[in-house]
This record gives sequence, C-alpha cells and structure tokens, in this order.
Amino acid sequence: MSSQTSVRRATHAGSWYVSSAKDLSNQLENWLNVAGEPNHCPARAIIAPHAGYQYCGACAAYAYKQVDPTIVKHVFILGPSHHVRLSGCALSPVRTYRTPFGDLSIDEQIYEELYTTGHFEEMSLLTDEDEHSIEMHLPFIAKVMENQSFTIVPVMVGSLTTERESTYGKIFSRYLADPSNLFVISSDFCHWGARFHYQYYDKSWGQIYQSIEKLDEMGMNIIEEMSPTGFTSYLKKYGNTICGRHPIGVLLNAVASLQQQGNGIKPSLKFLKYAQSSKCLNNYDSSVSYAAASLVIA
Repeated sequence: MSSQTSVRRATHAGSWYVSSAKDLSNQLENWLNVAGEPNHCPARAIIAPHAGYQYCGACAAYAYKQVDPTIVKHVFILGPSHHVRLSGCALSPVRTYRTPFGDLSIDEQIYEELYTTGHFEEMSLLTDEDEHSIEMHLPFIAKVMENQSFTIVPVMVGSLTTERESTYGKIFSRYLADPSNLFVISSDFCHWGARFHYQYYDKSWGQIYQSIEKLDEMGMNIIEEMSPTGFTSYLKKYGNTICGRHPIGVLLNAVASLQQQGNGIKPSLKFLKYAQSSKCLNNYDSSVSYAAASLVIA
C-alpha cells in the first residue's frame, strides 16, 4: 500500500446519492422493500447499475435483495474504468472506503493474493476517488450487510481483450467457488443518444426506446446463457454501449472456468429487473438503461 492516506473519501455522496445516513437508509430500505421477497438466491454474484440513485437505485435493489448477508464474508466489487485508460485490472491504494454508513475495510490478504498473480496494478488515489462505478455500490453493500462482519475487494476493470477477460476469469474463479464470497458486477446497460455516440435503431422493433429494450434484452438473454464467446459476439455485432461489459465478461469467464474444472456445479444467472432513465422517441433524446441480475451456484 503505497498511498500516503489510507482512506478513500465518499466523493460522490451529496451529489450522486444523499449523504445523510438516515435519509439514505430510509431510501434504500424503501427500494429493498419494493423489490419484494428474494426469488433467485442466495446470490454468489449480482449485476447492478452504478448511476445516480434517483435513476437506478430502485432497479439495483432487486439484485441486492438476493444477497444473504449471513453467509457473505468478502464482497468483491468489479467496476469499469470510466476516466482512465487501463488495459488490465487495478487495485485501490487505500485500506478503507468511507461511506455515509461508516467505513468499509479492504481485505488486504486477498489483495496480496491478487498482486501475487502479476496481473494487477495499483491505481492512484485520484483515479480511485474520481471513479464512481465502485463507490455507487458501497451504500447498498453496507446497508444489506449491516450488523455483519465482512471485508471488501474493490477492483477497477479496464478495457480487456477477450484473452484477458479469460485470464482474470480464471483468477477469480477460485473465489467465486467459495459461498462466503459475493461478487458485485457494476454495469449500466445501453447508453443511447448523440452524446454517447451510439444511436442504433431497428424500426421493426417499434419506437426508439422499444428498440433499445429489445437490444438490451438480447444481451441479457446471452448473459443468462453464461457464454463468454456469445456475449463477445453480441457486442461485436451490435456495439451495445454496456459500460460494464468487461466486468461482465470476467464473471462469465469465471463461471466457465469453474465448469471446466468438472466439479459438478450448477450455475444459474437470471435478470430480475430492467429500467431506462427516460423513453427515447427521437434522435435528440438520450437514455441509459439499467438491469439487475443474480447468479446462484448450486
């Protein structure tokens, strides 16, 4: 740990989500209650969005509702890098992540194990605090895991090649095999509009927002099939702007690696909720899609 400070501040509190612990707790409790009873659990991994809570918090709750806090001891958070060019994966320079609910401790032993593989670098504190894809999950994690003893393993995922997704999948597969580990895969889905330089539209699918939903649905169906090559082919064909496509790719490869080891596991990945920030009706509109999923391993 080379940083002079050992704490990462909650840099997006007060803007992307409320900073008051009481108000935030009430908000998260409400969304978790609306999500209903868990129906695809206990989650070994979840896919959940990372936008401002006013846009995606209600959707994310459906994924977090599948977590059984009594069995989880370590929470891996794989978030895409939005601001820094990164060809591999990077780990935080700090020991603690601050949240409105209190501090969360990074698992230094697991960090050391990951560094030992030679496939991880250390990000700067500035890079860490500038990125939102990991931080946006911390309040949900702290809320769902309250009164439990656990550590976190934040990992920033860069623009990985398919080969590197496979490499990281193999590395993480040993942790995914352990029921006491939870993987949080941070990803929004389609970013549509001129400002995102993506305006794919198939008129046979209806209005623009319906075309976007169909496009996302195709991607979600392929993710549920847990085929890394299928997901790569889908992205290549449609170019869907799923910002967490590489963390998702790593998860799919980790599942594939577990299955190849012939240990008889039965993984099941299911999407539970889908939402859009707005309904696009013309080329001047824009939207971001959100989806929540749970992976169960029997």
